[in-house]
Amino acid sequence: MTEGLETDVEEMDEIAERRDELAARVRTHAGEIARELAVLQGGDYGQQEFTTDAGAWTLKYEAGDVQYLRFDPKSGSEIYVVSSKQPPEPEALETAMTDYGAFVAAYNAYVRSFDGILADVPDEFPEIESTAELVAERDRILERIREVGNAMASELHRFEGEYGTYATTVSGTRWELKWDGDVAAYLRVGGSDGTYLLSQYGPPSAAEVRRLAEDVGAFVDAFNEHVDDLEADLSHVSLGDGA
Repeated sequence: MTEGLETDVEEMDEIAERRDELAARVRTHAGEIARELAVLQGGDYGQQEFTTDAGAWTLKYEAGDVQYLRFDPKSGSEIYVVSSKQPPEPEALETAMTDYGAFVAAYNAYVRSFDGILADVPDEFPEIESTAELVAERDRILERIREVGNAMASELHRFEGEYGTYATTVSGTRWELKWDGDVAAYLRVGGSDGTYLLSQYGPPSAAEVRRLAEDVGAFVDAFNEHVDDLEADLSHVSLGDGA
């Protein structure tokens, strides 16, 4: 009855140890391929497939390291030779490793296929036109607009209060000047999503300045009419005879 219990049980430790050692070496070796692919393809992550006579190998990498190396044999189930999970079964690893050399050869052939690809690419380019003169002219116009905006802000500050906004319509478009004390905080054309001719941030493009600068005069004229109307209204205010 106890004869079977006395039979020695074959231990798997040595096989598992060999499997783990081989899988670690493959991860290190495939990691070199992953880094080379990342450099070649110019990205931190990606994947590449390599075909051999026995099947297809897919190497996925991220941050220059292997995410997985998968072997899809022409017959049988796919094998994850390298993955974030446990190593493959010893028999599956053995199957994949019989074709690993062909995988590396396919990778090498892939790299060699790029030989000379940049040989005829020109490395001399036309001279680049400077924008300095255009920018200087834009800034000169904007400085003049700022002078006008600050002058308007000073008047608004004097008869309207410490801060606020003045808005009107010019050529069917809303123009809005915000003042803060004697300074124009911004001059915006076109509503909340419009163009800031003046602001605390960067200047508008030269094209926008060209498009809008011609209407600045009309904006100032509308402002002057606004001031004239206020003065006319105030001239009619009576404080009585003081009795």
